[in-house]
Amino acid sequence: MDRDFINSLYVRQQACPNCPSPEAVVNWFNELLGTIFPDFTKQQFNSQKEFELHFEKLRLQLEQILSRNPLKSERDSNEIADSFFHSLPLTHQKLEQDLTALFEGDPAAKSRTEVIRTYPGFVAIAAHRIAHELQLLGVHLIPRMISEHAHSKTGIDIHPAATIGNFFCIDHGTGVVIGETTVIGDHVKIYQGVTLGALSVDKKDAKTKRHPTIGDNAVIYAGATILGGKTDIGHDSVVGGNVWLTRSISPFSKVYYQAQMNGTDGSTDTIVFKGEMA
Repeated sequence: MDRDFINSLYVRQQACPNCPSPEAVVNWFNELLGTIFPDFTKQQFNSQKEFELHFEKLRLQLEQILSRNPLKSERDSNEIADSFFHSLPLTHQKLEQDLTALFEGDPAAKSRTEVIRTYPGFVAIAAHRIAHELQLLGVHLIPRMISEHAHSKTGIDIHPAATIGNFFCIDHGTGVVIGETTVIGDHVKIYQGVTLGALSVDKKDAKTKRHPTIGDNAVIYAGATILGGKTDIGHDSVVGGNVWLTRSISPFSKVYYQAQMNGTDGSTDTIVFKGEMA
C-alpha cells in the first residue's frame, strides 16, 4: 500500500475527528419530526415535564451537532440552537398548512393521519421546512444532509435554500426536483416528475438566481420541466404534463400538450398555450 496515500487519508481523518455523522443528523431530524408529529414515533411521555426535558435534549443535540460541523457558521452554536427552537412553532404551523393542502388536494386521502404516515410529499416538505430554517440561520452542510436523507427516502429532491410559500402540496412526488434559487408562492401544487431547474450549470453562475419563480395558486402537472432564473410562472396558471418551459407566462395562463392526428404519419404532439408570454 502506498504510504503517501495512507498518510494523506490519515491527515484528513485527524482534521475532522468529531464531525457529526450523517446518521447523527438523520437521527436528530427523525426524533424532532416524531416530537412535533407523534405519528412518526413510538415514544410516549408520562408527564409534561418529561416532554419538556425531551425538547431540551433535542436542543442540546442540535447544539452538539452544530459545534462539530466542519463548516462553521459565523454565529455561536448555542445561539443558533436557541433561534431554531424559538422558530419551531412557526415551522410547525407551516407544516400544518402543508398537511391541509395535501389532504384537501388529494381525493384519495381519507384522513390527515394517512397523509402524515404514508405520503412521501409530506415527509419531503417537513424535511425542507426544518432544513430551510437552519439554512436561514447560516448553518452549512447539515441542511443538505437532512434534505438528502429525505431525497433518498422519498425520491423528492428539494434544495434547502429554495423558498417555498404556505400550503404547499406535492402529490405522489417521485422524481420532483426543486433547485436552490427556486421561489414558490402560496397554495402551489406540483405532481411527480416536475423539475424546477436551471438553464446553466456553469460554476460562475453559482451566486445568481438560476431557478424559476412560481406564482401563487399555480398547478404544475406530472413531468413538466421549468428552467431558468428569469422564468416566472404567473399566479393561478396551469402547466400541463410534460411541458418544457424556459420563458415566463402571465397570470391565469394554461400551457399543455395536445395530440393531433395528421392523417398520414399518425399522431403528433403540439403545444397549446392560452395566455400571454411575459
